[in-house]
Amino acid sequence: MIRVTDLDSYQASFDGEPGYLDWAAFGPLSPAVRVEAQADTELLGSGRRTSIDLVADHVREARELVAELMGADAAQVVLQPSTTYGLMHALYGLSGGLLLGRGEFPSLTVAATRASEALGAIRLQWLEPADGLITPDVVRESLTDDTSALAVSLVDFRTGYRVDLPALREVIGDRLLIVDAIQGFGVVDADYSVADVVCGHGYKWLRAGRGTGFSWFGERALERIAPVLSGFRGVDGDLPLDAVPAPSASAQAFSVAGPDTLAAARLASALRDVADVGVPTIEAELLARTADVIFFADRYEVPVITPREPERRAGIVTLEPAAQDAAPLAASLANHGLTVTARAGRIRVSPHVGTGADTLRLFGDALAAFSSARVW
Repeated sequence: MIRVTDLDSYQASFDGEPGYLDWAAFGPLSPAVRVEAQADTELLGSGRRTSIDLVADHVREARELVAELMGADAAQVVLQPSTTYGLMHALYGLSGGLLLGRGEFPSLTVAATRASEALGAIRLQWLEPADGLITPDVVRESLTDDTSALAVSLVDFRTGYRVDLPALREVIGDRLLIVDAIQGFGVVDADYSVADVVCGHGYKWLRAGRGTGFSWFGERALERIAPVLSGFRGVDGDLPLDAVPAPSASAQAFSVAGPDTLAAARLASALRDVADVGVPTIEAELLARTADVIFFADRYEVPVITPREPERRAGIVTLEPAAQDAAPLAASLANHGLTVTARAGRIRVSPHVGTGADTLRLFGDALAAFSSARVW
């Protein structure tokens, strides 16, 4: 077993080639995750009950590690195939007005719209701030007596803006706060205790691959959200036969079928590394890497729309060059062997803790080449 115990060994585990700056899109699997997946695949190939049970125990381990990182109870955590599955469990069980940004990632906007159309129990209250940032003031101005919940991303996928969860809680009172945490879980030391539902996935910053989603449902959520999408695994006890019992009173109610134990093994392995190093340590190092990206952008006069305040950003730095510069900048980055996300005239650059000086040097060289060829 490969074990990461401190920041140095964690950074050393980023063993990919230089140039990768797209962790907000996909996180190449860590060595520990790859080793765990291969070992557990062999165990499941044996057909032995002890081997099957050993792999299945990763479900418990993953739930406990998610809970540990959140400071929560493992009984309130349920594994999901993705962030979207968890959000759908939450949104389909709501009633009343739901506040959410029009520019949120489709995991939120599409699920909320489909839930509203299918059941008619929720009424969408769209937030449309000019800059796309869901701030406490924006939410305060849009609250109505009918509002029962706010759904928001911990980190905005377009701009890298990190919301202020405690401030949002103060604004909405005892309404439900539903958080899509995929762009921050494991790299942002967030106060999840102020939320009611937190959904995430391990295939980006956690480096665990697809199928490694999870959700946490707090006490208020368990009381108010009806488990509409609950399946046969969403009950207490053994396999329900010849009767249909009520949904579990725990977060187990928000599940459909049995979890993928290999995915749970990958998630547990990734979370173990994060827990051993500590999220605050990871966050501090990642903020230094995003500061490096901002430094080069400023040096070559490429506009940055991501907040400069450390507490308002995570691992995403979004560049917004002039319209005529977007394609040349994207081409220069690609020509220098850099992987980023270019979308709608913006360049999203997302380093990680293991992003080394060689990658940052390539980034600086790419911006220098772009700047020298730019027509003013």
